[in-house]
Amino acid sequence: MIRRSFFKKISLGAVTLSFFPFVKFNKMKEVRKPKNLKGSFVHTVFFWLKNPDDETARNKFEYELTTFIDAMPMIVGKHIGTPAGTSRSVIDSSYTYNLLCTFKTKADQDAYQDHPIHKKFIENASDLWEKVVVYDSIRM
Repeated sequence: MIRRSFFKKISLGAVTLSFFPFVKFNKMKEVRKPKNLKGSFVHTVFFWLKNPDDETARNKFEYELTTFIDAMPMIVGKHIGTPAGTSRSVIDSSYTYNLLCTFKTKADQDAYQDHPIHKKFIENASDLWEKVVVYDSIRM
C-alpha cells in the first residue's frame, strides 16, 4: 500500500512538472512583447563633440545635457546614450552622444524648442560640439 501511494505521488509529480516548460514559455512570451514609447512625437538628436576623447569636455556635456533634460516638464520619455559598439554596414557609430525624447504632441515639442531651459543648454554646451543632427518623427 505504501509502495502504491509512493508511485502515485511520483507519477503525479512527474505529470505536474511536465507542464512547467509551457507555463514558463507563455510568461516569457508576455514579457517579450514590445511596448510603445510614451508620447506620439519622437525627437532624436545626435551630437558629435569637438574633442570626444577629452574627459573634462565629456563630463561637462553630460552634466549640461542631463540637467537640461531632467528639467523639461513636457518630456514624457527619454534616453541618453553613446554608440553601442555594434558593427554592420548600415550603422553610423561616428557620433559621440545620442538623445531621444518623446512628447505627447508636436505642440509639446514646439514648446520644448522655445523653452528658456533648452536655450540655456545650447548656450552652455554648444561650444563642445562640432555637429548636431536631428530626426523628428510622429507615430503612425
